Amino acid sequence: MSAASEPEPEQETLLAAEHFDELPLDSDVEVDDISPHKPERPIHFRWNYLGLVALGGAIGTGAREGLTLAVPAIGAFPLSVFLINTTGSFALGAVLELLRRLGPDEGLRRRLRLLVGTGFMGGYTTYSTFAVGAATALNGGHVPIGVFYGLVSVVIGVAAAFAGVVLAAEVHRTATRGGGR
Repeated sequence: MSAASEPEPEQETLLAAEHFDELPLDSDVEVDDISPHKPERPIHFRWNYLGLVALGGAIGTGAREGLTLAVPAIGAFPLSVFLINTTGSFALGAVLELLRRLGPDEGLRRRLRLLVGTGFMGGYTTYSTFAVGAATALNGGHVPIGVFYGLVSVVIGVAAAFAGVVLAAEVHRTATRGGGR
């Protein structure tokens, strides 16, 4: 076989697999969807899952807009976006950790992850508005505020996500020990 017609390494793996169970699997395919009689269909090609993400995103975006209108900025510091991204990071950490501890990412847990985690939290939190807020403060002559806002938002966001993970893990541990008794 010439070099031009040799299969790619990934194709070689697929060609060498003699049995269906030897083929590499997509982690975003439902377990009950795997069948040698029909091709795998990744989640991002399924309308019902896309609908869950869109519904969650629409609700999250509405919640974000409501909070943005209700919470005013403090001078050049966009307080509403800071609070939204901080609470969203915390909630996302908690939701994903709790779902992970409840079992494999399939069935209802997968639908909740897509609706709440990807959809709602994706619409609720906003990296783009965070970036615009930092740039606006920097370009408006409020360099210390822009730098502070950018750094604190990232650090507090990571800490909030970590706190959400820790809280969810503790809640799960307490619940599985029968209330800690």
